[in-house]
Amino acid sequence: MHLLRGAIRHYGWGDAEFIPALTGEAATGEPCAELWFGTHHGAPSQVRIDGTWTDLADVTGDLDILVKILSAARPLSLQTHPTRSQAARGYARENDSGLAVDHPMRLYRDPHDKPEMLIALTPFEALCGFRSVEQSTSDLSSYGWKHEAAVLETRGIENYVRWCFESDTTPHMDACPEWLHSLATAYPDDKALRIAPLLHHVELRPLQAIALHAGSVHAYLKGSAVEVMSSSDNVVRAGFTSKHVDVAELLSITDFSPIDHPVQSPTARGVVSVYESPVDELVVERIDLDGTHDLPVSDRHRIVLCTAGTMNQLTPGRAAIVSPGHHEVLDGRGTVFVCAGTR
Repeated sequence: MHLLRGAIRHYGWGDAEFIPALTGEAATGEPCAELWFGTHHGAPSQVRIDGTWTDLADVTGDLDILVKILSAARPLSLQTHPTRSQAARGYARENDSGLAVDHPMRLYRDPHDKPEMLIALTPFEALCGFRSVEQSTSDLSSYGWKHEAAVLETRGIENYVRWCFESDTTPHMDACPEWLHSLATAYPDDKALRIAPLLHHVELRPLQAIALHAGSVHAYLKGSAVEVMSSSDNVVRAGFTSKHVDVAELLSITDFSPIDHPVQSPTARGVVSVYESPVDELVVERIDLDGTHDLPVSDRHRIVLCTAGTMNQLTPGRAAIVSPGHHEVLDGRGTVFVCAGTR
């Protein structure tokens, strides 16, 4: 098991305190939005072997998993992520156009899909996945949004969403819930305000999770969490952001199917708790340990992220890589997440 050195991303929506406090470093006042562990070219990790730090990809090759600590002080954009085939087409198309991979207008920064899981470390608020037409129509009516309710009821979710982006008016917020008031205060003229009530508004307790398939529209509103995903930075945005939005592309890759009960709690098997993944390729386990635990041999690389206590060489906010074919004995007291992709 070799220590990793992650890379911090300083996005404007990030919290300035949580990640420095978790890792035991001094806060500088700069927002620390995400701490990445993986080989993605946007913020690759280093690995310590025999006392020397080297690029992780030089040791493991390109990993197909990316593990993050995310901490949001204010909402992230309304967004979705592509399937593998959509990502490959979009990446090739933007390459052919001559758009640099780090250009702010770029949507597809790699040719990979991006299913993801989010596991709360603090109370966490999010919008994710469409609710049924009946549920959403009832809520829109309770806000006094009679016309919106009628459009949704007669046209269905996909055509309602298209209508929202074509509308030139702003809905009134007098009877809306507090979370929607807050979004309207931050983004008063945003066309996505009419879409937000169609999504499940969830308030995760620590260690609860949501799993997002490709095409699942979502927006993280506030809180800190572990994110586990395919190694991709493909994000298609359509609201609640000052970054580049592409409504047409979002509409073309969105899955408008309603989902039930997006919040999950893991299945406990002794000290190991297993989360239900959005795809078979991602495996996420939480180990709550006071003593020792055998981490069996696997044919995959595994990233082990500590979020509490001390285990082996790990303290909160630190991670390590376990190579395929290796058996490890975890020893200590605390919580780690063991995350694996296909290689």
